[in-house]
Amino acid sequence: MNLYCVLHRGGALFLAAVFFAVLPFSLSAVETMGGHGAAQGQRGSFFPGIYFTDTINASRRAEDASPYWVRTQAEQEVYERRVTDYASILLNNDILAYYGHPRSRVMGILGRYPMEELYRQLTVTAGNYEAISGGRGIKKAFYIIYGTVWPQGAIGYISNELLTQWIEFALEHDMLVFIDHQIGRFDPVESVRKLYPWLRYPNVHLAFDPEWRTPRPMQEIGHVTAAEINRIQQEMQDYMYANDIPGERLLIVHQFNWRMIRNRENVRADFQRVRLVHCISGIGTPQMKRDTYAYGARATNIPIKGFKLWYDFGLSGHTDRPLMTPAQVYALEPRPQVIMYQ
Repeated sequence: MNLYCVLHRGGALFLAAVFFAVLPFSLSAVETMGGHGAAQGQRGSFFPGIYFTDTINASRRAEDASPYWVRTQAEQEVYERRVTDYASILLNNDILAYYGHPRSRVMGILGRYPMEELYRQLTVTAGNYEAISGGRGIKKAFYIIYGTVWPQGAIGYISNELLTQWIEFALEHDMLVFIDHQIGRFDPVESVRKLYPWLRYPNVHLAFDPEWRTPRPMQEIGHVTAAEINRIQQEMQDYMYANDIPGERLLIVHQFNWRMIRNRENVRADFQRVRLVHCISGIGTPQMKRDTYAYGARATNIPIKGFKLWYDFGLSGHTDRPLMTPAQVYALEPRPQVIMYQ
């Protein structure tokens, strides 16, 4: 049946039936990370309430109580987006990203190979994770440094033309793109605001790194506050609503030191269209990285975790030796859902 022509009540019941059919499978990912009851207890902070049966039942009752009519195509599209706009990439997938600046060999793997070769290598790495993922898919991604900190906290920006090339390559290869801002001496909220127009691409997500929010880069570790993180999420979500940008978008914030996020216990992770990812990015031996991750795991108010690893490119102080294996990464508690290699 063409969903654009179905009756109002029949359409609502049909869609609900389809969603109920897939719901037990979808919730299995939540159950593996603390149980369905635990997920319900933090429904706003882990995944939106649309994933839970009582939310869907309430929506269906409201539909049944409405007057009888036939939806137009535009009305049907709006109805369907009530589900698709809240569909989370992370519900049944982990994300694996290669990190860096396309014009720098010292800022990560992205600057060391052409896009085609990076895609080939990333596909191999993704296969290693998918083999032990327990049935979760692996979404591949490029993690691109958009604003690079310079001396005295000034910022240099990647060109729009170059960034567009990477985004469009990723679109063609079913990949995500994370655009990262290092902030420097500038206001974090205003800095991340520069990234919002890139959300017009359906595969683009955002990130920022508190380490570099400072006028003295390489001399001190910078920081952001919980209030600033919350304001960024609110603005990002408001921008999506105002510009009719569909879907959920991820926002990554990095931490490897207690200074980097002040009042961390006040960070919110309950925005409906923005999924906050807390990425722990320490450097060193596997035990050193486990210890850093354990500190990050204590921020249970930010339940979705990320983890960064560093390839050995012969750069002093920026290498994991030895590099943790996928099995060791997946053994972290809680298991990270966004994994990146720099």
